[in-house]
Amino acid sequence: MSAKLKEDEFRDRFDSGESLESLGFDLDKAAMEEPQIKRVNVDFPDTVVAKLDRHAASMGITRQSLIKVWIFERLKEEAR
Repeated sequence: MSAKLKEDEFRDRFDSGESLESLGFDLDKAAMEEPQIKRVNVDFPDTVVAKLDRHAASMGITRQSLIKVWIFERLKEEAR
């Protein structure tokens, strides 16, 4: 992010459709970092796993994807 813009101003301008270049980014020099993946194990009762599987199947996604989406959505909600 351009050091000249405050985070709120950047977000508002980007959300309104302004291009990254006009916000001070040089896309020719841009590089995207791959996120580090950390494996975690969570134990659920059989009944919870069955409900997760049914819900995931109704959405056409895997149990793991469903859990990731729900956790991500909750973290975004909590950050507000």
